[in-house]
Amino acid sequence: MKRLELTLVRWMTHLNMGLTLGLLIWLACLPGTSHAHGVTAGELELDHPYAVPSAVGESHGKAYLRGITNSGAHAERLLGASTPVASKVALHSLKPDANGLRGTQVEAIVLPAKTTTRLRHTGDYQLTLIDLKAPLKDGDRFDLTLNFEHAGAKTVKVWVQTPRNAAASHTTH
Repeated sequence: MKRLELTLVRWMTHLNMGLTLGLLIWLACLPGTSHAHGVTAGELELDHPYAVPSAVGESHGKAYLRGITNSGAHAERLLGASTPVASKVALHSLKPDANGLRGTQVEAIVLPAKTTTRLRHTGDYQLTLIDLKAPLKDGDRFDLTLNFEHAGAKTVKVWVQTPRNAAASHTTH
């Protein structure tokens, strides 16, 4: 009986190792970086790309990232972006004024070394999606390609969601 138990234990060990190896190979083959909420591009971490639903009749949309963390020793710059859901993407810095946050177009967004730069609806910057091809609706997902000076182009999956503080998402240009 002891020999049968030993054979069964060996068989289960090999089965577990095979299943574990198969799972690891399967996970390695997944295109997870383009669909994840935390994507890396060189020394940059692109955290939680999202957009807010567009207002009825509005031809522009707004896309954000919780932040871009530059863990490198040198500054990086976000030079621009593109998406199939809009004709153009403009980079805007956000500054408070009497009506909320005002967006001012900028040539690039500087990402200092060892720093996280916020691109949030309540943050420092936003990506303005100009001439939307269709309204952005809660639950939609779309690709957004970010073009960096040194890290090159990186495509992320943006999820459209209503922010917790919806009133903070309204900016003027």
